[in-house]
Amino acid sequence: MVGKIIQETFMPTWHWHTWEGLAYLTCSLLKDWNHGFFTSAFSPRTPAEIVEALHPEAQVYRVRQVHGNIVLTPSEIESAMAGQEEPERPPGDGILTQQPQQAVWVCSADCTPVLIADEKTGQVAAIHAGWRGTAARIVPNAIARLLESGSRLQDLRIAMGPAIAGEVYQVSDTVASEVGASIVSGTAKSILEGLQQLPDSPILDDPKPGHVRLDVRRVNALQMEQLGIDSEQIAIAPHCTYQEAEHFFSYRRDQLKKVQWSGIVSKISS
Repeated sequence: MVGKIIQETFMPTWHWHTWEGLAYLTCSLLKDWNHGFFTSAFSPRTPAEIVEALHPEAQVYRVRQVHGNIVLTPSEIESAMAGQEEPERPPGDGILTQQPQQAVWVCSADCTPVLIADEKTGQVAAIHAGWRGTAARIVPNAIARLLESGSRLQDLRIAMGPAIAGEVYQVSDTVASEVGASIVSGTAKSILEGLQQLPDSPILDDPKPGHVRLDVRRVNALQMEQLGIDSEQIAIAPHCTYQEAEHFFSYRRDQLKKVQWSGIVSKISS
């Protein structure tokens, strides 16, 4: 058993599953939770339909994503929609559960879907982390709310799903430095230099002057490590939305507003 735990901790794995003949991904770090990073094949189904693949009785929650750093709870979502003749979901880019059997969802099409689970409380969170949300530290914001509700850093398990890979994500130096400022301080120039000096740097060279390639998932991982989360608690999917057109929508590739969903269901405290 000890050997199995060590292998699981050091080598998170990703697995393909099918539901009604449609493919989705799961991560071994989150094996104790019903979850999935769903492919473009599920389009145009909504979370209200896709949740059948995870937990048919779970309550579904999502927000109106705005590329910010707001993280809401189901009760805050319900309160914001109460009394409206035509309820509109409140703006946000992260959802944190409060009770068992709550399914939280985010959509993405190059941005990073982040699913977090607490192995002690059973609580979970779903986060949409594009470059703007990452610059605004949305994942640390979500983790702060988890800690406020009783979580401990060492009990968290985090999986970052398919997103555009750094090797193909060209951005301006300005964007890169804005995102990099979330982990390195200084001027725009010194931030880029600091990022390039980091082990497994999130910055790669680009042939276009004034541009670099940016690994947004790596920046999110570094933000979490700076909080005190061990790298072994974090998994990054070996899949790129831009390069895998057979599985994923990519706004950068197709310039179309199509998305895939990622969701996770909370469970009773262990």
